Amino acid sequence: MSIDTRAIRQDFPILHQEVHGRPLVYLDNAATTQKPRSVIDALVRYYEQDNSNIHRGIHTLAVRATEQYEDTRTRVARFINAPAPEGIVFTRNTTESLNLIARTWGDTHVNEGDEIVLSVMEHHSNIVPWQLLARRRGAVLKYADVDDQGYLKLDELRSLITPKTKLVTMMHASNVLGTINPISEIAEMAHAAGALFVVDAAQSVPHLPVDVEALGCDVLAFSAHKMAGPTGVGVLWADTDLLEEMQPFLGGGEMISVVREEGSTWADVPHKFEAGTPNIADVVAFSAAVDYLESIGMEAVREHEKALTAYALDRLSTIEGLTIHGPTDVEHRGGAVSFTMAEAHPHDISTIVDTHGVAIRAGHHCAQLLMRRLGVPATSRASFYIYNETSEIDALVEALEDVRRVFGHAGTRSAV
Repeated sequence: MSIDTRAIRQDFPILHQEVHGRPLVYLDNAATTQKPRSVIDALVRYYEQDNSNIHRGIHTLAVRATEQYEDTRTRVARFINAPAPEGIVFTRNTTESLNLIARTWGDTHVNEGDEIVLSVMEHHSNIVPWQLLARRRGAVLKYADVDDQGYLKLDELRSLITPKTKLVTMMHASNVLGTINPISEIAEMAHAAGALFVVDAAQSVPHLPVDVEALGCDVLAFSAHKMAGPTGVGVLWADTDLLEEMQPFLGGGEMISVVREEGSTWADVPHKFEAGTPNIADVVAFSAAVDYLESIGMEAVREHEKALTAYALDRLSTIEGLTIHGPTDVEHRGGAVSFTMAEAHPHDISTIVDTHGVAIRAGHHCAQLLMRRLGVPATSRASFYIYNETSEIDALVEALEDVRRVFGHAGTRSAV
């Protein structure tokens, strides 16, 4: 199963430019992806033809805007095989989605002495909200470790989940290691203890087929901008019964049913969680991104990234002094490849690589717990998407050889 990368690249205007006199090689897709012309056109078309506030108006523009906004909800539900569009709540990003659960379900159900189980590989967005919840409610945080290959220690995780565990939360795919965690197996562990299971799917929904019913999770969060959509749109999926039980996250317009002096009642889900004027235009444009990915097929997206990742692991392993972090088996990892080079700080690596027109990420990637586990202050990261080609990985390797020459690297290659 293959995709026509050359044809796809024609759909992304930003890729057709030079950086420092060289063709742009964009390998920072785990941070954000580029947008196809269809998404850009959808955004412009909305503002040119349909701009209006939604739900409350009955004039033509308001009706058209509302229909497009709600159509996106339906399309997103179908994309992840959610049983009903009412289970889709639009937020600003994955971070807000996770904070919503922590502030609503968490503040109601988590009490002093209860346990929250997560892992050291989590993004800060799936750590800090639970730390704040634990501080508010007197709960206990427990972290599962990863092994030296970057896999979650499942036996340790199983031992951490006890009858006191109220919530288990885990990323589906690591933004640093690329590791794809066995979510359905973890769901069984969580549910056996009667715990809620929350999944950070920011790095999985854009890259591989995701079926929330097959995964068995209770809550799933992801972002539009990491899957060829606009920034400023996040998705929270949860079963509608769970959403009905939860209290609103924000109060204001749209999320109410009746307001009286002494109190208010709430709108039906999902609207009780979407207070005020939402990010209408970007939600409408997100629909075009979903359509674009569906036209390619998520199975094809996954196979393309596996091939690119295998090629990258092979080519990067030829560079003296370079250490790759994470699994080597592409069947169990996504297209985010983090590495370090002896004597060269990741920021220096990124700076030199940028002079070759190659965009990569450098830093702790909002994963400081994992950096400590790896014994490094930071890493460099190349991450791939539908428009990347093997020739761009060759350009990265050429740039990294320049880094090696600048820093005079010598040493033994290894994989962690």
